[in-house]
Amino acid sequence: MLRRAKFKLRLPAVADHPARTLVLGERTLVMGILNVTPDSFSDGGKFLNMDAAIARALAIERAGADLIDIGGESTRPGSEPIAAEEELRRVIPVIESLRGRLKIPISIDTMKPEVAEAAAAAGAEILNDVSGLRAGSGMAEIARRRKLPLILMHMRGEPRTMQQQPFARNVLRDVTSGLHRSLATARRAGVPKSQIVLDPGLGFGKSTEQDFELLAHLPDLARLGCPLLIGASRKKFIGRVLGGVPSSERVWGTAATVCAAISGGAHIVRVHDVTEMVQVARVTDAVLNPRLAAKTAQEK
Repeated sequence: MLRRAKFKLRLPAVADHPARTLVLGERTLVMGILNVTPDSFSDGGKFLNMDAAIARALAIERAGADLIDIGGESTRPGSEPIAAEEELRRVIPVIESLRGRLKIPISIDTMKPEVAEAAAAAGAEILNDVSGLRAGSGMAEIARRRKLPLILMHMRGEPRTMQQQPFARNVLRDVTSGLHRSLATARRAGVPKSQIVLDPGLGFGKSTEQDFELLAHLPDLARLGCPLLIGASRKKFIGRVLGGVPSSERVWGTAATVCAAISGGAHIVRVHDVTEMVQVARVTDAVLNPRLAAKTAQEK
């Protein structure tokens, strides 16, 4: 049975929160998704209104999430990039409004250093770059200067065309080498390896078969020496093996991928359906570590 390596992510003092540490590997951390966008593939437009976004963020925390990931630009297949000014307009007021109201850390999901900088100033404690620093080291330099953890994802191509371009012949080799390059860029910028999380980018320039192949080979990616984040929630590769069901009906398929990811060594799972996936994570953790289950039961 796989034993996850343990890591500690150090979060700086932000807003009303003192400096704190996230322990990864004892149990799976659940990251709830908040898309403040009109066009995200699953929930676009639902939380574009400020009041709806705030209510959703608070609901994510109540549902048991350990982290919340806020994004203002859709990166679904076929999506077009937006200007930094528009992305800032969507996310900064939400982060500022949540400052002091949420106990869980806020992650900003962006590829733009200027958005990351403003989000960190507003109260974000983690940077999540789905481009894996391909635009340069600007994001990594912000992470180093502000002492923020940095999530680096593998993306083959760009959102607008990533599912139209040829897929890699060997997806595991392609993802491993891509993440290695991202990791090296971050390290050259001065980000400690202990502050970096890696994400293989399921659905980002991969075929359905390759997405499942990556899920089956997470221990190979763990050899890069960083904690792993997996974001499979409601994605198209799940719908395809379920006969084409829409994203709103992929909760049980998502549950299977969460269980598989944790069994393969994932430290964080990024999900839409927080209540359900918290249960999946807790029970999967208990199967992998019965002592943890006993400890949790005693605490209750």
